[in-house]
Amino acid sequence: MSATANHITSERFAAALEDLSVSSLYAKASEIRNSISHLHASNEQLQSFADDGDEDCKEALAENEGVMERMRERVALLRAEIERRGNRWIEVDEESQKDSMPNGIGPVRAPEIPIIPVTEASTEERTTQQSGSLSDAELARRIQLQLSDDEEGGMHL
Repeated sequence: MSATANHITSERFAAALEDLSVSSLYAKASEIRNSISHLHASNEQLQSFADDGDEDCKEALAENEGVMERMRERVALLRAEIERRGNRWIEVDEESQKDSMPNGIGPVRAPEIPIIPVTEASTEERTTQQSGSLSDAELARRIQLQLSDDEEGGMHL
């Protein structure tokens, strides 16, 4: 089935990321990691049938591996886009997630950021902004502004 499907190239995927917010990039990474997790679980179930000689299951396993590899590449592109913008790639409890998932593939979760009142940025925060990196407080303030500006209350990819 997927042998005839046209896949979005890595170049087109990367180009589409440029218009997304950082929170949307993290949400997409989480969605992709979730899909990888489901494919891995599916492969675990198919493996015994493939071991017993079921050719369809062998083919499905190989196809799923190819899909997971493309998904891993997309997560890498998401990370590269976040870092290209001068942000740090954040994975919550990354090490324990790697230990529990195959090939170090743990789900990506957007960082938990406390909601703080929007106030005038301090001198230190303004200095940090000019250097190209944001303090935690400034990042939280900007995310809060984005969330409060969203009239529909949803996230758009």
